[in-house]
Amino acid sequence: MESALSLIETELKSVEQQFRNDLHSEVPLIRKVGEYVLSSGGKRIRPALLLLSARMCGYRGSRHVSLASVIEFIHTATLLHDDVVDNASLRRGIASANTLWGNQASVLVGDYLFSKSFSIMVQDGDLDILRVISAATTMIAEGEVVQLVCMSDLDVSEERYVDVVKSKTAILLATACQAGAILGKAAGEMEESLREFGMDLGIAFQLIDDTLDYVSSEEQFGKHIGHDLEEGKITLPLIHTLRCCSPAERKAISDVIMSDTLMVEDFQTVISLVRAYGGIEYAVDKARTYVERGKARLEPFQDSPEKRALLELADYVVTRHR
Repeated sequence: MESALSLIETELKSVEQQFRNDLHSEVPLIRKVGEYVLSSGGKRIRPALLLLSARMCGYRGSRHVSLASVIEFIHTATLLHDDVVDNASLRRGIASANTLWGNQASVLVGDYLFSKSFSIMVQDGDLDILRVISAATTMIAEGEVVQLVCMSDLDVSEERYVDVVKSKTAILLATACQAGAILGKAAGEMEESLREFGMDLGIAFQLIDDTLDYVSSEEQFGKHIGHDLEEGKITLPLIHTLRCCSPAERKAISDVIMSDTLMVEDFQTVISLVRAYGGIEYAVDKARTYVERGKARLEPFQDSPEKRALLELADYVVTRHR
């Protein structure tokens, strides 16, 4: 990952500076919360995808920096809202913003970041980019609601789950790649290929995230382990396990999910079943399949340092530990 990002190191530093410039507000709390979340150790994968995609498509201007900042602003806004919805206390290994400043501040600063993002896009003036990013934010909101509806539903299908992942997570990676293609004035089919590359990458990213909730340590993962299960989120390792397990084992899983408090022994019961039925391996194999499909979508593009960096980022997704 580091070698891939080294190619755009200067531009990423400019994006970081743009973050801080765009956070300017007469309300001190907005800047304090915004800077806290933006500086809490994110990998900047979404801005990197936009920067690399734009360069691979021949763009050599400076607009990609402000638009990469917009993508990260939107991502940060979703994190602020997600942590409130999920009652999360950790984010990237440190206290979440809602733990420090409360749910009201987190929601309102998230709203500010969304609003500021659209203000920046209007200033940029590219209606095509405004169209795809605004459509993405709508899709993200829809994905959040569908995920809420699917909470604790042991009958949720893999297809339904992937649809939620596309809407809630993958769409922003897809949009980052597509915005880069639009900046580089790529042909329609090339723009679509980059969008689909980002979508496949985003699905794989979330699949690995789902496995880490079962097998990582909190120090590695940066979030409480077992939080998805505690919140009633039925992710792919568990979906696969529920398809394979016995009625009695399914009942045991149901009892854990429906309980008000997740005890350590209950979590261990579910982990044991997930491992016994190969739920982790199944999800990781699916992630690898999406990554390979995504990499194949870049075949029409000429070889370049940017293309190689995008391929390296794709490989990173299935090897990361947090």
